[in-house]
Amino acid sequence: MARRALASALASLLLCIAAGGAAAQAPGAMESLRVCADPDNLPFSHADQSGFENRIARLMAEDFKLPLAYEWLPDRRGFVRKTLGARLCDVIIGVPVGFERAATTRPYYRSSYVLVQRADQPLVHSFDDPRLRQWRIGVQLMGNDLAASPPAHVLARHGVTKNVTGYAVPGEQPASQRAVRAIEGGELDAALLWGPPAGWFAKQATVPLRITRLPPPADMPALPFEYDIAMGTRRPDADLRARLDDFIARRQADIDRILDDYAVPRVQTVQTVQQVQQLQKVQR
Repeated sequence: MARRALASALASLLLCIAAGGAAAQAPGAMESLRVCADPDNLPFSHADQSGFENRIARLMAEDFKLPLAYEWLPDRRGFVRKTLGARLCDVIIGVPVGFERAATTRPYYRSSYVLVQRADQPLVHSFDDPRLRQWRIGVQLMGNDLAASPPAHVLARHGVTKNVTGYAVPGEQPASQRAVRAIEGGELDAALLWGPPAGWFAKQATVPLRITRLPPPADMPALPFEYDIAMGTRRPDADLRARLDDFIARRQADIDRILDDYAVPRVQTVQTVQQVQQLQKVQR
């Protein structure tokens, strides 16, 4: 009998401890804002916290009145599973809306692929410009399997393949930085890159560069060139997402100023409030 009572008391104690641990992870009782990030992925994030996602995280921590903590891991295969999935952190600052490996908040910016070229060249407005067949062009290669980015698919569809150089994302320097430096050094005439790093590295260039958003050609209208960017959490963390959504809504102007500092090219989001709410409903 005494053993049963002791076992019952111990079970109750363990339940209380578990409940207390769960409460500590609830958004209202968060002890810190735990962010998953790449330690060397400018302009997004860096171990010295000089990226624009670092600044947004710092703004959010100040708004929540919480200390900011990071779980650093290179953004390669397994990043989400080893960080967010392992519960070592609670939020990824930048993921596409609808990201399949996490639940996402409302978007806080929308960007696109852009063309980077020297400012002293005639401006290219579309993929139909005949100069693209003559120019040496750099493109990003995506993921571990070096898949072509959407602009690279367009170039191939239009027969532009001979003078194209691919830049893999992994490397000693970011792919966009390597491509922009090749334009500076005269090795490339232009590059088709994802907007945020293109804007940042073009801003740092030693020669005047400009960026242009080229719309998808008429024969490939469904190819995604633009993406809404949000924050990612674990799917069960609906309360945390609601808190992040509230932060984004209240501090959007401050977020925009940070994005401006990093020359992040943006396009107007096409997602309506109803679409965002529907997405959040599906995620729950």
